[in-house]
Amino acid sequence: MLSAPFLIVGLGNPGKKYRETRHNIGFAALDWLAEKYGLRFRKKGAWKGEVAEGNIGDRAVILLKPYTYMNVSGESVAFVMRYLQIELSHLLVVVDDIAIPLGQLRIRSHSSSGGHNGLKSIEEHLQTQGYVRLRIGIGDRSEGDLASHVLSPFRAEEKTLLPKILERAGEAIVRWLTQGLTSAMVGLNPPSNPSIGGNNDEEKKGLL
Repeated sequence: MLSAPFLIVGLGNPGKKYRETRHNIGFAALDWLAEKYGLRFRKKGAWKGEVAEGNIGDRAVILLKPYTYMNVSGESVAFVMRYLQIELSHLLVVVDDIAIPLGQLRIRSHSSSGGHNGLKSIEEHLQTQGYVRLRIGIGDRSEGDLASHVLSPFRAEEKTLLPKILERAGEAIVRWLTQGLTSAMVGLNPPSNPSIGGNNDEEKKGLL
């Protein structure tokens, strides 16, 4: 593997029960990327996650899906960062966002957790917000509570959109890898609204 690897983290919850839920779209994005570039995931106990290693273009990459459950994702991320001495500028986290309409994507650095417990955990363990995150909109809940929405599967009509959403997410990641953050942002050409993350007063534990 080439030197100075890039770490791409997809957030989600482990297990078949959660595989197709909205909260696991970060896992799904990494699965798309691995399939596209012929990478295979395997479990690494010490890393507390499933890992795929290889190259995308001339970049050495590590894809990481923490299996610690969402609210302690930072344990896995911080361990891998320290163990491999990965630079913060080489970290990208793919995460679901309830404040963004389904199918819209945002990529940026130094933004808040937006109330997302997976991002909170990463920030607590790394002691910084200074890493890139790719947010994938999963749609606002029309009724019910936050937990019920993010842990629910996509509706049938939404599932038809997922292949294109995951393709765009994968392309954004590759653009970030090969051309940098600014190019990835321009490539997504995000509209000015809605704002990323928003203010979420609901504190969730466990899977969220």
